[in-house]
Amino acid sequence: MNIENYGARIKELRLQTGMTQSEVAKALGVTPGYISNVENNRTAMSLRILTYFAKLTGKTLDALVGELDTEYAETALDKSLYEAILKLKPATKKKLLKTIEIWEK
Repeated sequence: MNIENYGARIKELRLQTGMTQSEVAKALGVTPGYISNVENNRTAMSLRILTYFAKLTGKTLDALVGELDTEYAETALDKSLYEAILKLKPATKKKLLKTIEIWEK
């Protein structure tokens, strides 16, 4: 994960949910000091805690990691795009494909 942005991204997501460090800590079963350390880049969340945090903030783990790690972002974007396309009706998928073919030229 991109350590430079990790703590700031965790804090941003916490604030977007309107939660305090204490509330997040209680929900994740950790101490408020742990959350503070994460937000200030003194420690990183374990995969287990990061998974719970993603769920708590309404993010998928893929989306969260993709936003934190620029090398993973493309894969997360591809997955999100694929999931969005799956929801489209066949006629809309055909239009989208034609549009993509035009962009490629």
